[in-house]
Amino acid sequence: MKLKVLDLSRVLAGPVCSMILGDLGADVIKVERPVAGDETRGWGPPFDPDGESAYFLSVNRNKKSLAADLSVAEDRRLIEDLIAEADVVLENFLGGALVRLGLDAEELLDRHRSLIWCTISGFGPDSPRPGYDFVMQAECGWMAITGERDGAPMKVGIALADVVAGKDAAIAILAAVAESASGSLSRDKRRISISLADSARAALLNVAQNVLVSGKDATRWGNAHPNLVPYQLFDAADRPFVIAVGSDGQWRACARALGLDDLADDGTLETNAGRVKNRDRVVSALSERVREMGAQHWIDRLQSAGVPCGLVRTVAEALAVADASPLTGIAPSVPGTVRFPPPKLDEHGQSIRTLGWRAFQ
Repeated sequence: MKLKVLDLSRVLAGPVCSMILGDLGADVIKVERPVAGDETRGWGPPFDPDGESAYFLSVNRNKKSLAADLSVAEDRRLIEDLIAEADVVLENFLGGALVRLGLDAEELLDRHRSLIWCTISGFGPDSPRPGYDFVMQAECGWMAITGERDGAPMKVGIALADVVAGKDAAIAILAAVAESASGSLSRDKRRISISLADSARAALLNVAQNVLVSGKDATRWGNAHPNLVPYQLFDAADRPFVIAVGSDGQWRACARALGLDDLADDGTLETNAGRVKNRDRVVSALSERVREMGAQHWIDRLQSAGVPCGLVRTVAEALAVADASPLTGIAPSVPGTVRFPPPKLDEHGQSIRTLGWRAFQ
């Protein structure tokens, strides 16, 4: 079965979802506003030599572009015809906006009994508030736990709430597709609602559970970990690196690799709970030792002892060892393929208007 996805979404969370589905082999038609297209087409610089923004290119490969104005009857009929043959409709319009334009999800689901409809919103389908990642990070607890302990709240360096919501939407859609393939899919399961707020709160995971179990609110820990020691950033003689001890065995190996046998043999530090209790002493000893040599020296010793660790690399350094392209972005993180680059605005409009979904053949 070749999945047909009509993507009415824009900006980031929805396009991430449809790109994942496209990477996995789905036929994706990206519907954009005439003239302007997806807002992210203008989110630059940087722009590539063809004038496409890096932001747009990052999340729109493996799609064909159709420019259509839903307020125009002819274009709306075209969209309805595409929906009639689609398996999935993905959109992130504010509540009521599509109905005012003449596309009622509930009516279309009643008309097309195998259609799956996924709405991505900021704060839920009934909220009038637009969903922006920065706002989600603020309101869903992320900024309160990000940054230095005595510093200001800080956002994560990427629009992670959008990315998580996009992946959640892809998972939910594929679950519905799988259930549909195995039998009858109930009406309520064909109507999927994903909100950035729900995805962001769910992503709190262990931090949320710490609060629920202890009854104490979470705080910022900078580059340290609230539950594990040592699990943080350290400054070597030349550059920063991280040590991430996740077990008592790793702790003993870590201490010995750093030449801190006295700590390895200290019974009060034998368990993680003991190390958390004596956090300052442990961190101080490790910090003093690793300043004596360069980061790679310590990385080599720790890795040979089986201790998780790593250099703090720049984005350019990280990309240097990745399969990545200025046109199609970083290779799929799922078992997918890059079949064609992100489209120009309405690049496939004529063929889609003429052939519909057969434009993919």
